[in-house]
Amino acid sequence: MAAIKEQGQIQVSTENIFPIIKKFLYADHEIFLRELVSNGVDACQKLKRLASIGEFQGELGELKVEVILDKEGKKIIVKDNGIGMTPEEVKKYINQVAFSGAAEFVQRYKEAGNDIIGKFGLGFYSAFMVADEVELITKSYKEEAPAVKWRCAGDTHFEIEEATKQERGTEVILHIGKEGEEFLNKFRLQEILDKYARFLPVPVWFDGKQINDTEPLWVKSPQDLKDEDYLSFYKQLFPFAEDPLFWIHLNVDYPFTLTGILYFPKITSQFDIQKSRIQLYCRQVFITDEVRDIVPEYLMLLHGVIDSPDIPLNVSRSYLQSDSNVRKINQYITKKVAEKLQELFNKDRKAFEEKWEGLGLFVKYGMITDDKFFEKAQKFCLLKNTEGQYFTIDEYKQKIEAVQKDKHGTIIALYAQDTDKQYTYIEAARKRGYDVLLMDGILDAHFIQRLEIKLDAFRFKRVDADSVEKLIEKDDTNATHALTKEEEEKIIKLFKETLQDDKLNIKVEALSIHDLPVVITLPEFIRRMKEMSQLQGQPIKHLPSDWQIIINGNHSFIQKVLQEADADRQKLLLRHAYDLALLSQGQLQGKALHDFIERSLALAEK
Repeated sequence: MAAIKEQGQIQVSTENIFPIIKKFLYADHEIFLRELVSNGVDACQKLKRLASIGEFQGELGELKVEVILDKEGKKIIVKDNGIGMTPEEVKKYINQVAFSGAAEFVQRYKEAGNDIIGKFGLGFYSAFMVADEVELITKSYKEEAPAVKWRCAGDTHFEIEEATKQERGTEVILHIGKEGEEFLNKFRLQEILDKYARFLPVPVWFDGKQINDTEPLWVKSPQDLKDEDYLSFYKQLFPFAEDPLFWIHLNVDYPFTLTGILYFPKITSQFDIQKSRIQLYCRQVFITDEVRDIVPEYLMLLHGVIDSPDIPLNVSRSYLQSDSNVRKINQYITKKVAEKLQELFNKDRKAFEEKWEGLGLFVKYGMITDDKFFEKAQKFCLLKNTEGQYFTIDEYKQKIEAVQKDKHGTIIALYAQDTDKQYTYIEAARKRGYDVLLMDGILDAHFIQRLEIKLDAFRFKRVDADSVEKLIEKDDTNATHALTKEEEEKIIKLFKETLQDDKLNIKVEALSIHDLPVVITLPEFIRRMKEMSQLQGQPIKHLPSDWQIIINGNHSFIQKVLQEADADRQKLLLRHAYDLALLSQGQLQGKALHDFIERSLALAEK
């Protein structure tokens, strides 16, 4: 059989274009109203531009877009008094699916057309997601052009005829089908308009009133605004939120266009963290509150708005990540945030320290995730000690260097996560002249590791990670305890018998006579593994023996236990010392605490 070889062109039928539009054009069918209202706004903006360059010399009047609900007639009407269309333009822009009139207009009037919203192409056809039939009645601003009526019943056939419309502008009439009946509700339409049309630059009317603010705060000059204006706008966006810590007004027109206001909200716990609180607009049209990649990850905790025509709207995330304007905008926002924080720090450090509880989360998150931000933030990132004093990283290194440098030349920063539970360990460290940081934030485990990676010869240890003598190893740490080898072995054996556990990690060390007779520690490495795995939602089930029990070989209580002739009383005393160590860690609760109190009373009586 001879081989078949043929060349040709695949024929694409348009018969199924409307089912595709109805089901797949946009994920949310409510978008139809955004698209049609935006088209109306575009039409008004185009006319205003033509007037500004002298191509239209008639009366502009009050440019506006109106949304009308006819529930009984099952119709939604969107009308404007903008530029309108000639019969030729209707054929060109409406009959050719996905031909963007706005794109052509911008190309033609590059200098004058920068406020044109519509770049969606298929926006008009989103009407068919909810309507069985769509009528369009339009009259161009060109006086000689007749009005025209276009009608389509959701297939590839259309009718076009001359209309009797006298006023310029366009009227889109949607005959709502069964799939769109939810939108024949005044409150549903109001909800959609509040979401998408709240800040459109042309007045939008619905239900007898204008529903939008045509000049939102972010389009105004910062020099013309007061603090009360920013706070009032924040309440407008987030009615139930506390007043923000401060805000940043973004305004740049080269090499990209970006405006907006970003607010630093008060965050007091992990339950306050809410992402998706930054709204993205394109020329005052709400697009989405999913701004990942546009805004740096650590600033997703901010609230506010950003507006840019230079962000691609209908593209995949992979394209968004590679878009040069998006990368520039991301870097610009990072730079502005760092500059604002540095400015606040330099201007009034005391006020900055007072805000640190809320600011610290943003700064630490940024330093963990962004190398460039880390370099800038080192100058204003604050560390707080258990006495409530604040230090920059460099200030703190200088404060503790003389006392807390180990025999290897590494500066050891001691920290606590709970000042009440770790009080005993904090006090032991203080008695040796050590300072202790408070690191109790939800990101501090990650932040500590980040600092250790970025800073030379600087490490962290929690105050209960070892006996206080071992936390910062010095050359003179070869002190010996008062017990003989036999006594040491005996007390360890007694302890294991008392706790009925042969696998306990117990050792005798030469601690101060002022320390507890028994100290319980958790090695820093094991703790960090546990904390990091828990933060990542993947707790490690199998770790080496966790807690380390240190018997103070210099404490008189231990000598008393060894000298006690009654074996039961020996165990009672050791159990009491062990529970005292647990109590100092805040781990003794419920029945165990009750039993400890009972034993304490019994020992006191004897």
